[in-house]
Amino acid sequence: MLELVFATNNAHKLEEVQAMVNDNFVLKSLKDIGCTDDIPETGETFAENAKQKTDYLANKYGLYCFGDDSGLEIDALNGEPGVYSARYSGSRDMEKNIELVLSKLAGVNERTARFKTIISLYLNEKQHFFEGAIEGVIIDELRGTSGFGYDPIFIPNGYDRTFAEMSNEQKNSISHRSIAVGKLADFLKKF
Repeated sequence: MLELVFATNNAHKLEEVQAMVNDNFVLKSLKDIGCTDDIPETGETFAENAKQKTDYLANKYGLYCFGDDSGLEIDALNGEPGVYSARYSGSRDMEKNIELVLSKLAGVNERTARFKTIISLYLNEKQHFFEGAIEGVIIDELRGTSGFGYDPIFIPNGYDRTFAEMSNEQKNSISHRSIAVGKLADFLKKF
């Protein structure tokens, strides 16, 4: 059975991906391999950041692995916050990040946006990339208490509720991350 390291310590994300890949793979977290390093994310794109994670693990541990990076891109803000989504306001305080987005969008009618995830997979000396995105709009008030990050201000196209107003199951069935993980899982099933 082939082992793959997911560059995360988020047990929920690990379980979600494990449920989607076939039984020929055993997924491990950073904690499982004893990695407590702060893996750099200094790229200017989601793909660069995801690749940094897999390059780091492959070079340091010699393991097959995958990592992801994701964030929110708002058209009226030229794709911001983008790769800086988690620290857009200069901190990791999501309330401040959301406040900054809403203040920059004050008086702006064009509010199209997307959540995007890129997964980088290092397997058999090759790098593979999988992308997931979901289009939507940014609203000017926070709605809902589920989810995290920008979920309370993002309504996906075709819905009338924010991600934060949806159940985890509903959000996960349509999210950018689930789309990218689905592509990864399909690739691994054929492996």
